[in-house]
Amino acid sequence: MGDAATGPVRPAVLRPGGLRRVLVVLCVTEVVSWGVLYYAFPVLTPSIAADTGWSPSALTAAFSAALVVAGLVGIPVGRALDRRGPRAVMTAGSLLAVPAVLGIATARSVWWFLGAWLLAGVAMAGVLYQPAFAALTRWWAPRQVVALTGLTLVAGLSSTVFAPLTAALIARLDWRATYLVLAVVLAVLTIPLHLFGLRGPWPPVATDHPYAHLDGPGSVARSRPFVLLTVAMTLAAFAVYAVLINLVPLLLGRGLDIGVAALALGLGGVGQVAGRLFYGRLADGTTVRARTGLIIGGCAATTGLLAVVPGPAALLVIISIVVGSARGVFTLLQATAVSERWGAAHYGRLNGLLGAPGMLATAIAPWAGSALAAGLGGYPAVFVLLAGVAAVAALLAVTGATPHRAGG
Repeated sequence: MGDAATGPVRPAVLRPGGLRRVLVVLCVTEVVSWGVLYYAFPVLTPSIAADTGWSPSALTAAFSAALVVAGLVGIPVGRALDRRGPRAVMTAGSLLAVPAVLGIATARSVWWFLGAWLLAGVAMAGVLYQPAFAALTRWWAPRQVVALTGLTLVAGLSSTVFAPLTAALIARLDWRATYLVLAVVLAVLTIPLHLFGLRGPWPPVATDHPYAHLDGPGSVARSRPFVLLTVAMTLAAFAVYAVLINLVPLLLGRGLDIGVAALALGLGGVGQVAGRLFYGRLADGTTVRARTGLIIGGCAATTGLLAVVPGPAALLVIISIVVGSARGVFTLLQATAVSERWGAAHYGRLNGLLGAPGMLATAIAPWAGSALAAGLGGYPAVFVLLAGVAAVAALLAVTGATPHRAGG
């Protein structure tokens, strides 16, 4: 069974060359934006703490606050995307991201550092996945799954590119100079690409979806299926990203050395990219309800395996790769959750509403993992709990988070 969001094929607003241009532009800018605004931070945190004397927990709190802001600002950003498309939103996000990174680089107090990260959070709402997903969902319809898969495959390599790049820079420069270099990279690549590469008419609202007759996004947002879907995706996002953040401490507790634990985390990233290759085939062969349950249930099952399998090291590394694959498919599930159920007419606003609680859950995941480990007596118990959270999310998604006509 195909995607519920596809329906009859409608004429594309952009020609094939324009569609390819948009996809290539977003692949480049997502890699850079995620690399500079997200993946550089964990690499630079030890150097920042050592140089400034600010505690790592205070630094992490500033970064988490940026994610909270990104989730909240994503709601009005979604409305703007629906009305005007991604060009103005993503260009403005890039323009704002540059002074934010410059502010981080020049911060002389922890409060200045926090303020710069809050500004970066506003920029994140305009340059990370949400606007890129909205752009491809409208421009590439009804073949958006192909484009979204391509984007997430490439953007999934952002950490592969920017973690070693940042490490190479910090080996030669201090953390402030490193962030200044990254700000230049961000400005040179993302601002012109968003401004000139995302040009083109914004497609009209599709009317061929079963729920296109609804008066507006408010009708959907207040509906029981949307509320339950939001709860399910938020619980799943918390579990998925808490597992990611706390994988290394779990593996260290299993007796692996830091090098093998880091290798398992890195290979999980490779699994994340590989897992996304199978989403299109899964979408073609399952209903919305079934694949949502399968994907979130897969996250629960693989997390449970990490919780109960004590070793050997090779098996734990293999399980980590499988966990990464489930996480990678979950990203595409997040990208298509709205369009598969309610079409693309109000994708930006609805996806912003759906994603905001998940972003908040992602922001507290680093703190929650360590706090739960202290309270439950170790990371295996935490992973049992996270597997249970994901299982509840899967149950909610299957039993009540899909409109009847979209559920198949």
